[in-house]
Amino acid sequence: MSIDAPALHERLREAHGALSHQRITGLFDTDSDRHKRYQCRSNGLVVDFSKHLLNDHVWQLLVELASVHALPEAFAALVAGHSVNTSERRPALHTLLRGTAAEQHPEHTAAIRDTLSGMATLVTGIHTGAETGWTDQAFTDVVNLGIGGSDLGPRFICDALSTPEAPLRAHFVANIDPEDLDRTVGTLDPSRTLFVMCSKSFTTEETLSNADRAKAWLQAAGLPPHRLGQHFIAVTTQVNRAQQWGIPAERCFPIWDWVGGRYSLWSAMGLIIPLALGWSAFEGLLRGARTLDHHTLTTEPSKNAPMMMALLEFWQTRYLNANTHAVLPYAQTLQHLPDFLQQLTMESNGKRVSTTGEPLTSDSAPVLWGSAGTTGQHSYYQLLHQGTRSFSADIILPLISGRGDLTARRGLAAHALAQSRALMVGRSPEAARQIGQSRGFNEQECHQFEIPGNHSHSLIVMDAVSPECLGGLIAAYEHKTYFLAVLLGINAFDQWGVELGKEIATEIQPLLETGATVSAIDPATRQAALAWHEANMT
Repeated sequence: MSIDAPALHERLREAHGALSHQRITGLFDTDSDRHKRYQCRSNGLVVDFSKHLLNDHVWQLLVELASVHALPEAFAALVAGHSVNTSERRPALHTLLRGTAAEQHPEHTAAIRDTLSGMATLVTGIHTGAETGWTDQAFTDVVNLGIGGSDLGPRFICDALSTPEAPLRAHFVANIDPEDLDRTVGTLDPSRTLFVMCSKSFTTEETLSNADRAKAWLQAAGLPPHRLGQHFIAVTTQVNRAQQWGIPAERCFPIWDWVGGRYSLWSAMGLIIPLALGWSAFEGLLRGARTLDHHTLTTEPSKNAPMMMALLEFWQTRYLNANTHAVLPYAQTLQHLPDFLQQLTMESNGKRVSTTGEPLTSDSAPVLWGSAGTTGQHSYYQLLHQGTRSFSADIILPLISGRGDLTARRGLAAHALAQSRALMVGRSPEAARQIGQSRGFNEQECHQFEIPGNHSHSLIVMDAVSPECLGGLIAAYEHKTYFLAVLLGINAFDQWGVELGKEIATEIQPLLETGATVSAIDPATRQAALAWHEANMT
């Protein structure tokens, strides 16, 4: 980091102080063209930052911050394969999976090409009926067995792009709770159901548990043991383990240690996407992400969509005290986007120390949450408009989001734009007084009708819910997440906090199974564990 960084941060604090009593509407009153300057365009996306509490001075300071923290160089290093995952001392080359800077990585490019070719061959075989189940009937359904990054991204994409004409119906099972698998397969035909096991280590407890139960379900329906491999595909680094479990080598696809789970939907971890949607959809997804990668590599900071998304979130979190971020997509097909972004953002940047082990002096990732469209308006928007918490938000509006009734879709768009405006303008004390008095309330009681507004947020307009646009949107959020990590001096590619709970779960298992005393467990946990044991094992 440049020695000028502290001085720049002080200037940002001063700029916030100067803006703290201004309103975004007032900034529009004096600068009606601000939406033309405070926006970035790429790949069918327009990211409009004009409804943030900022002016030209703040914008320029944020652009300088990109230079001080060497964000362009940091992204070039990621793409080039430097060891940006510092705690595990390896690169994070998810951009290479979609062909970005392939010429820089001949040692990996051939393996990726071979894997994609193998995936395409298998997908074609399944779709044409050349590859069938044990009764020689074509598959109708495919179930993804994975958790975290092996589930959330593919689940989002398959739901977003699903159509009645899709080659296979896609289903997802992640939870170790047996109800997840049982309810999913309960209406399926075992002889026409295909499973994709996604486990990098082939030791993931949830995935293996569900796979064992899926195997039992198939066998109970008559699956001959020697034809098990027709109903399973594995994505793993441990082909030997997959083969021992019963999956033939030709149905095992690799994943590499330089691909993190939450960045892996572009790899064979996303195999359910072409199986369910067709190979062209998967290619479009890769193409859209690759275009956004190029935009990020070649575009100056002030026009660089993911870079400015990160800088504005940094501004919101550090200087405007917004420690929560809502993602509000106005399309039912994007309903799983907040779920996917929760892992991407909070698993990546939910850290408390820097890469050198120094405690952070401010919040890292904001808490991310949200839901689709008008559903949220009847749930938590009341808190957004009249609550006391600071937050930032992305309102996402696809121009084309489906084939449904035009009148209803027009109403949906109206709500998206109305909520964006409402977050900004609110309702003034004067307007609240008029409403209250018209209903017979006194001066003091009229305050309940006030809506402060002045909530900074971004409006993201997408051309369509298409493979290319979704690829670009996801890549933009990936790169935003990385840029935030660079700004904060943390590692976006490890997740040591996830491991602790897994370790303790292993310690608790004997207590649940036998009721045996486990000295390392506190009395409260022991009491609950014994209650479960008594309810289920006795």
